[in-house]
Amino acid sequence: MRFFKIPTLFRNALVLTSAALSVTSGFAASKTPELLSPYLTVGKTVKGEIGLVMPPKEISKYISKIQAAAKANPEWYVKFSKEAQPGLPLPWEEKLGLTKEEYDEYLKLWDQRKFKALQQVVIRLEESKPNEWMIRVSGAGMQISLLRYIAKEDYFKSPNGELKRLPDINADKRSIFGEWKGQEWKYESASEYITTKENIAIGKFVDDKYCLLIYRMQAYTSGNTLEDKSFVIRFAPPTKK
Repeated sequence: MRFFKIPTLFRNALVLTSAALSVTSGFAASKTPELLSPYLTVGKTVKGEIGLVMPPKEISKYISKIQAAAKANPEWYVKFSKEAQPGLPLPWEEKLGLTKEEYDEYLKLWDQRKFKALQQVVIRLEESKPNEWMIRVSGAGMQISLLRYIAKEDYFKSPNGELKRLPDINADKRSIFGEWKGQEWKYESASEYITTKENIAIGKFVDDKYCLLIYRMQAYTSGNTLEDKSFVIRFAPPTKK
């Protein structure tokens, strides 16, 4: 992925009532937008889990060595990190502070990472008005419910502005979430005082076992973070007929 990090702490959950999860009245629900159909079905509620990916605790000793190497040679580390492939473990280099044997063990531990569920949520795709779709999420993920997917133009609309489509995701098996494919949209603006970034991505693991819904919102000024909220939701894909 291009921007997602391990999620921050979540706010207190607010559970949506069954009434809030009902399809907006006033018109008949349409067919699920083609792009979203591999992940959600209009009008169908699914259970999901907000969580984070965690490798075994034994990996911490190797991470500490890499952090020490970065602190000892910060200019090199920044340059080396920027040149590496985003979303994957850094390639081995002597300056990382690990022997080749330690690095191989680090990768073995990384490959044992698992998704840890932190909170249960409810997800529902609704047509809020003709050609405008809402992915309604309960609890800590309810900020996603503010977005609207405009199917004909293939963009998400948020209170901040328009999230434009990015190239499709085709994540490597060693990326933080594993091997999955999907779509991503991004909004970004920068004024004299505030920079704002907002991303949403949705996709499915190549084994078809789970889907992912990922969101991040950032707002900051020079040297000060105003908002940094991110979360990952894992849920089952629609049942194949």
